[in-house]
Amino acid sequence: MSGKPAGKYKNGNIPTEHAEQKALFAWWRTQYRHMEPLLIAIPNGGARNLITGAMLKAEGVRRGVPDIFLAYPAGGYHGLWIELKRRAHGYATPEQKFMLGVFRKAGYDCAVCRGWDEAREKIQSYLGAK
Repeated sequence: MSGKPAGKYKNGNIPTEHAEQKALFAWWRTQYRHMEPLLIAIPNGGARNLITGAMLKAEGVRRGVPDIFLAYPAGGYHGLWIELKRRAHGYATPEQKFMLGVFRKAGYDCAVCRGWDEAREKIQSYLGAK
C-alpha cells in the first residue's frame, strides 16, 4: 500500500474517518498477518435510535472509548488505544480525552491520530518497527 491515504484530496476532499480506518486495517492485514486478529475496531460511534442506545448502554458501551485497540503488550504498555480522526477538522471530544486519560493511568499507550498514515506510524513506533 502506498503512503497516500485512502480517499480523495483533489479539490479539498478530505477522506472520511471510515475511509481512513478502512485503509489502516487494509495496511495492517498486509503488513502484520501474523498479528492480524490483535488490531480491533471498536464500533462505538454512529447514530442510533433511543432503544438501541439504551440497550447498548445497559450492555456496557461507554461514550468516548477510542476507535481502535491493539491488544498486544509492548514497550512496558499493556496495549495501544487509538482515536482515529480525519486529517482535518477532527478533534477529540471531552469524553474521548477523558477515556484516553483513564487508559493511560491503567498502563496503556494512547494516541489521537489524524489520518491512517499517522496511525500507521504510531503503531510501528509502538511495536518498535523501524
